[in-house]
Amino acid sequence: MSEEKEVFLIVENIGITFKDVPVLEGINFKVKEGQGFGILGKSGCGKTVLMNIIRGIPEYKPTTGRIIFRVAACQNPECRWVEPPSKKGQKCEKCGSELKLEEVDYWKALEEKQVIGRRIYDRIALMIQRTFALFGESPVIVNVQEALADAGVPKHLQMPRAMEILKKVKLLHRATHIARDISGGEKQRTVFAMCLAKNPILFLADEPTGTLDPITSQAVHDCMLDAQKDGITMLVTSHWPDALVATTSESILLEKGKQVAGPGPSAEIRDKFMETFEMPPIERRKCDNPIIKVEKARKYFYTYDRGLIKAVDDVDLTIYEGEIFGLVGVSGSGKTTLFKMIAGLIQPSRGRILVRLEDEWIDLRELGPEGKGRVTPYISMLHQVYTVHPNLNVYENLAGALPYDLPSDVLADKIYATMRAVGFTDDETDKILYAYPDMLSEGERHRLAFARALMTDPKIVLLDEPTGTADPLTRLEIVKSIKKARDTLGQTYIIVSHDMDFIDMVCDRAALMRVGKIIVEGDPSEVVKVMQEVETPLGI
Repeated sequence: MSEEKEVFLIVENIGITFKDVPVLEGINFKVKEGQGFGILGKSGCGKTVLMNIIRGIPEYKPTTGRIIFRVAACQNPECRWVEPPSKKGQKCEKCGSELKLEEVDYWKALEEKQVIGRRIYDRIALMIQRTFALFGESPVIVNVQEALADAGVPKHLQMPRAMEILKKVKLLHRATHIARDISGGEKQRTVFAMCLAKNPILFLADEPTGTLDPITSQAVHDCMLDAQKDGITMLVTSHWPDALVATTSESILLEKGKQVAGPGPSAEIRDKFMETFEMPPIERRKCDNPIIKVEKARKYFYTYDRGLIKAVDDVDLTIYEGEIFGLVGVSGSGKTTLFKMIAGLIQPSRGRILVRLEDEWIDLRELGPEGKGRVTPYISMLHQVYTVHPNLNVYENLAGALPYDLPSDVLADKIYATMRAVGFTDDETDKILYAYPDMLSEGERHRLAFARALMTDPKIVLLDEPTGTADPLTRLEIVKSIKKARDTLGQTYIIVSHDMDFIDMVCDRAALMRVGKIIVEGDPSEVVKVMQEVETPLGI
């Protein structure tokens, strides 16, 4: 029988208020050493705020409650190195003094500038959602070595330790590749490796696989489970219930800043969360008027370390006016490159892409008077790594998306209509209209960026991972909003996504890409089925 693990982290009655508005209230749970513990809830429920409180970020000092760490602390007052509680009674690896079990009021220790507060802070790793904080021009292994250097690892040990960590996250084959050139899933695992380089005793993973395909997600989940086996305690936030069940044993459920269920087994918390979720009926629209033609499109890259990369390899594709078309495939399959070519952001190495404007077919290689594609004003794109203006409030962000001025009453009507189109109620819009992006949840910021993309009433809308930060309930709202916008404005949508359920719900047709080629095209349900049957992770 395995030894019972010690309690490592205690979250005690945590609450926080921003500008007199309560964001979290009465959060309570305990986490054992080496445990995976989940925080589940809709976008905007307070998951990320809670993670930042536990991390000890100064702007997130809790209004009520305490964060308690039970650690084996070095008794040398000048050292105060910390280890997980199971190491009590052992010798400190830094100075050789005895390690004794202590309960540390974390925020009090930080505020009083106690050495032990800083020691705990330095041994917490935070993997932020949708953020690839990499040195893009450096090889993967150099990124990990930089993280090891920051953690104080001697230079002569950095290379072997970096290789060991990359082996753990199954990225040895990408060690010498430039970070900017690897796929999204590989970037996520590189960030994971950099977090492991800190030798953390607590790993905070904020939506670690929200924008990854199911196969690549499994690879990241396996890395997370291996880290727990190595004794790292892990807190995972997600709005994807199955991701929490895969990576944690216990969870809580947050709703509007309150703990409404748990702690309890993650599967039970998932079932509680999904009680109100119902899959909508699937409806497909058949369209027959071409608006985009991809003809023998090819995009090859050559890099020093990887040689010739056939990102898009002689692709033919027709997309019809008024349809919602999905591109799927594992990370590195070429779908994002094809997507950017259709958007006019990069040129094909060979072949051409035509877009119909009224009755005229325009080659995207043709430039307009301002050096941009002639059809650019009619195309809007929401990138996976999107941006909103941090110094502008929600109203200003949306108004600024328009290249022209409107009367204030007309502008207000347009903003509210656009916010409704991306799933906000008028009451929710009232509450956040003059809020700044850093006051919103990641999911709310994502929907704000989506709204900005719709403000100009584009004829073609390209969405890169539009549900990456949306919980299942919000995802339904996005499905409805895309279909409503398509029907109301006559738009055509092209969507790249790893979210197979979303593709099945929203798309009229879809195509599966692998190693630069389209291998199947047609009904989304069939395409998803083929992907699940035949795909294996690329480079994993």
